[in-house]
Amino acid sequence: MNFDLYFYWKLFLRRLPVMALLLTVCGALGAFTAIRLPATYSTAARLLVEDPQIPDSMVTSTVRTSAAEQLNIIQQRLTTRANVIDIANQYNVFENIREISPDDVVAQMRDATTIRLTSGRNQALVMTISFRGRSGQVVSNVVNEYVSLVLEANVDFRVSRAESTLEFFEQEVDRLSEQLDEQSVRITIFKSENAHALPDNQPYRLARQSLLQERLALLERNLAAATTQRADLEQIFQETGSISPNTRVQPRTAEEQQLLVARTDLELALLTYSAENPRVIRLQSVVDRLEAIIASQSGTTSEDDTNEAPLTAAEAMFQATMTQIDSSMRAMQTDIAQASEEIETLQVAISASSGNEIQLGALQRDYDNIQTRYNAAVANLNEARVSERIETTAQGRRITVIEDAVVPSAPSGPNRARIVIMGAGLGLGLAGGFFVLLEILNRSIRRPAELVGRFNIVPIMTIPYLESRGHRLRRRLVLMITTLIVIIGAPLALWYIDTHYMPLDIFVQKVLSRLGLG
Repeated sequence: MNFDLYFYWKLFLRRLPVMALLLTVCGALGAFTAIRLPATYSTAARLLVEDPQIPDSMVTSTVRTSAAEQLNIIQQRLTTRANVIDIANQYNVFENIREISPDDVVAQMRDATTIRLTSGRNQALVMTISFRGRSGQVVSNVVNEYVSLVLEANVDFRVSRAESTLEFFEQEVDRLSEQLDEQSVRITIFKSENAHALPDNQPYRLARQSLLQERLALLERNLAAATTQRADLEQIFQETGSISPNTRVQPRTAEEQQLLVARTDLELALLTYSAENPRVIRLQSVVDRLEAIIASQSGTTSEDDTNEAPLTAAEAMFQATMTQIDSSMRAMQTDIAQASEEIETLQVAISASSGNEIQLGALQRDYDNIQTRYNAAVANLNEARVSERIETTAQGRRITVIEDAVVPSAPSGPNRARIVIMGAGLGLGLAGGFFVLLEILNRSIRRPAELVGRFNIVPIMTIPYLESRGHRLRRRLVLMITTLIVIIGAPLALWYIDTHYMPLDIFVQKVLSRLGLG
């Protein structure tokens, strides 16, 4: 073990110059960077998301976006390319900003900006906006500009949402109102075109049809009886030359038939309407008029009978009887034709009423559906108007500043001590890696223990390698040249990077920012 420690000690001493060189270069680079890096300043502002001033139980805003979602939307809009370039140019965030490409400006602004949302159960939602820059006044101006943009974006976001919702429901109410008017016109036109066969009058048509059918049957029986009677009387007169006074009949006149129909219509109307109904009053006047006509005809007939000059008793009796029967038959035939025609008209209306009922029902259902949507749209419109009023007067959810960004009195970075320590640590790591790497790559046998371990033999004795003077000089020369190359090449490489590629302070600052140490 003592031999091994001695062996590695000798190796350490032999490799110490290169290891010391690596440590020195890295440490010096870290110290140079720590001294060269410019001071950076940082400041922050905090904003609080407040609940609506009016309770939701009383009035609910139509802007239903959650606070976290709203802040995420504002955050994305805040760091857009146009915004960060405008802010960088307005406050001269970077030195020689005119020489920096817009893409680099956007990348550096976004890298220097930090937006953090914090919340928890039963805790308020807080947004923290911070910025890191070259001077305290610059970072304060940038953060305050960010805060102004956030407040404006919040107001614009909520007011625009409320106004767009209000505009939508106003258009919806107007559209549905026009549809209601159009549907009302369709229903009115349909009822006007099918006034004779509307389903509302179907019970009256059915009752009227039943009454006319009964009346038609009665008229047909009376007509058949009158036809038979006329034929019998004519046969009796031809056979006997006279008719018995007892065979003379007094058939109903046309007015009596109309009176019978009018009374029947009046009784049917009284079953449906009251006595003050205009239809009932009209039918009653018709009945009264027919009764007066029949009464006057009875008086006139009796007077004419007394003044009539008899031809012969048999002829006069026969003529009078035939005239009355023919007149009665003609009246009954007219009534039969009128009743049949009205029954046919009623039948057409009854048949068409079923189809009209279906079509009218479909039109009415469409109207009711539009009316339901219209009522809902009106209710939503009223809610949207209240919501728009709430948002324009800032009574809804809002964002307030609880801590403004102030000009920092001392720089926040970089952490120079940490940079120096990191440079020294990097040098130690490279030195240790150099030592270990040479041990891994060197596969030659340098100790008796390695001879035993590799060939599994126990030598009687070992003769160490005796280095010649020339070989020693060459080895020392190579070591000296390598040291000079490292000592001279490393600064030259750093100079080349600083001159032709990127200033070392910016290069190291980017590396530290990547590592979270900037």
